Amino acid sequence: MNFDGIWTPVVTPFNQDGAINFAALREVIDSLIGDGVHGLIIGGTTGEYYALSNAERKQLFDAVAEQAKGRITLMAGINATSTEESLDLGRYAKAAGYDCILLAAPYYCQPTQEELLAHALCVDDALDMPIMLYNFPARTGTPMSFEFIDALKGRPNFQAIKESTGSIERMHTLTQEYADQLQTSCGMDDQVLEYFTWGARSWVCGASNFLAREHVALYQACVVEQDMLKGRQLAQRLLPMLNLLEGGGKFCQYIKQGCELAGLPVGVTRRPLLPLNDAEKSAFKQTYEQLIAHRG
Repeated sequence: MNFDGIWTPVVTPFNQDGAINFAALREVIDSLIGDGVHGLIIGGTTGEYYALSNAERKQLFDAVAEQAKGRITLMAGINATSTEESLDLGRYAKAAGYDCILLAAPYYCQPTQEELLAHALCVDDALDMPIMLYNFPARTGTPMSFEFIDALKGRPNFQAIKESTGSIERMHTLTQEYADQLQTSCGMDDQVLEYFTWGARSWVCGASNFLAREHVALYQACVVEQDMLKGRQLAQRLLPMLNLLEGGGKFCQYIKQGCELAGLPVGVTRRPLLPLNDAEKSAFKQTYEQLIAHRG
């Protein structure tokens, strides 16, 4: 499977009573497809999967598949604290028509590399779907070592890795030494130009929920047109926003605020994440307005 392009980990909209707002979700999905993103990820961190029940996650899989299947490639995030729940979610997503899965290390329990490998192989055996690994040890507590990746050779379903460590050295190794095994996808938004320069052709980017056109344009310039000077100009426009998102400590809240400013009201994050305060909203709005002021 080809993982090229802009992959949006879709937000989960909530009503004021805290329930999932499926009407708002439909608007977000149609907006993303209309703006030309290449794939949607349902059940990612930006979608607050950790704050959803198993039943709610399945409801999201169904709602998005019903609306978008056949219109765009769909990836199901199936991360959970146990292998059994990941398998349950994966089987459900496969039956709903999803094209591939996003697989991170089970969080909180901090498996060893041997245990992580056993988890990944079990998922592969049970689901037999294209897999994008998700390496984000700052969130999960468990890194995906190169030894772990080496052990997946000969397993053709492991096709890509979203790399979110922030290590440029590790990105160099993935893009230069593992290109025949895995497609590297940028998972550190403020490093996207570096990823594209070193041959990455994929970007999983939360801010594309509300800045899809800018993300698609940057991909088009760097990957399709191979015009890195044009890409740098586009990246310079995005960088203040990406720096705010990566360094602000309130990623999901900022993404939802961005949707609000873009005319896609999606509510606030579920607790324990609290809404932005007035000063944070003001600073974010200023950064957002400076960015979109340059839209053509």
